[in-house]
Amino acid sequence: MPTTPWTKTTMTTATPKAARKHPDEIVIGLVSISDRASTGVYEDKGIPALQEWLGAALTSPWQVVTRLIQDDAPTISATLTELVDEVGCDLVLTTGGTGPSRRDVTPEATLAVATKEMPGFGEQMRQISLNFVPTAILSRQVAVIRETAEHAALIINLPGQPKSIKETLEGLRDAEAGGAVKVPGIFAAVPYCIDLIGGPYVETNADVVKAFRPKNAQRAPRPA
Repeated sequence: MPTTPWTKTTMTTATPKAARKHPDEIVIGLVSISDRASTGVYEDKGIPALQEWLGAALTSPWQVVTRLIQDDAPTISATLTELVDEVGCDLVLTTGGTGPSRRDVTPEATLAVATKEMPGFGEQMRQISLNFVPTAILSRQVAVIRETAEHAALIINLPGQPKSIKETLEGLRDAEAGGAVKVPGIFAAVPYCIDLIGGPYVETNADVVKAFRPKNAQRAPRPA
């Protein structure tokens, strides 16, 4: 996994509220939703793919809390609530369970714990995926804000396949234009969204995905 100058911590069991090692350390919950992976039928690939991507994309401090759970609405909602309300995650990324089958209930379970819906994220993910497959319109990913009296977090449903996860987070680049961004990935908007809900200041590796902020919301570059 690519490294950053900051320590990354993985917690895989129920934990108390995460302790930040730096004021700008972001706590990220990673939730893989799969009946078969959660029972050991096959190895989960969603969480490792997300951890690898975050290792390449983030240049400010971060830690992750992981959950591998079955695909049922009560479990999903309870897990999202725990990660935000008890652990104190600023961002929760889920993978799996967003299609049209009867077992795919991640969007409904996510909306059930929401304070605000953020429809632009789902719209952009489908727009990116439509560049590859027409069945992208079958994806039902949502993003929401969950707020408590003292804390708020952004929750985003991602696709289930590692390749699609990377594409939707990073966006599409035009090889004929020197790798210029052709279709922005959703993560470009995540750091500023975290700012707006009172979370830590997240910085990214522009070679992977460039975080966008209005000029009046930008800080001086972090020392190397």
